[in-house]
Amino acid sequence: MYGIQKQSTKQKSFILIAQIVYLIIAYYVLFSLNEENFLSIGLFTALFITSLRLNAMMFLWLPRGIGWMEAIGNSLAFALYYLVFPLLAIANDNDASMTLFMVGWIIFLLGSFINTGSELLRKTFKDNPENKGKLYTGGLFHYAIHINYFGDCLWVLGLAILTNNFFSLFIPLGLLLLFVTSYIPNHDKYLQDKYGDQFIEYKKSTKKLIPFIW
Repeated sequence: MYGIQKQSTKQKSFILIAQIVYLIIAYYVLFSLNEENFLSIGLFTALFITSLRLNAMMFLWLPRGIGWMEAIGNSLAFALYYLVFPLLAIANDNDASMTLFMVGWIIFLLGSFINTGSELLRKTFKDNPENKGKLYTGGLFHYAIHINYFGDCLWVLGLAILTNNFFSLFIPLGLLLLFVTSYIPNHDKYLQDKYGDQFIEYKKSTKKLIPFIW
């Protein structure tokens, strides 16, 4: 067990180092290759908050073992957010819009809250020995089976909007398609196998991803 935890620590450290490198590059792209404005400041601030939140979840709030494939996959995904979004932001000639800026920040903060909040509420439930073997259907998961994925889609969409570049929208769209075609079906199968009738009843009355819609 100690050996597994030690190996997992190496993989998490790899993800952390990758994020630090990405943020340094993002800072250079947004402030050295581009005129400093409220959009570049806002985008970098959102990226920095994302890094703090994701690493707090990985190391403090929701620590778990991960393999090298997941570590590499996460690092590549972070490259999209920390590097591609800044590059798309400086490649854009559109005038900065304060309205668009505010919309992007609201969606980013909402998605961050939904993603992290749902995970922490579920952790509190699972940490209670009395709930062993029970499926968590409370909190934000009352509104959608995969509400945490919905939060991911929102905060990534918020980052895309902050770039003020239409082409950035393909990144959250791609993430949504990945969830719908791969992550959600695989996770549904896992929940079905683990919880059986509990999950069958849960999905009868609960939306799959988007509250009140689907």
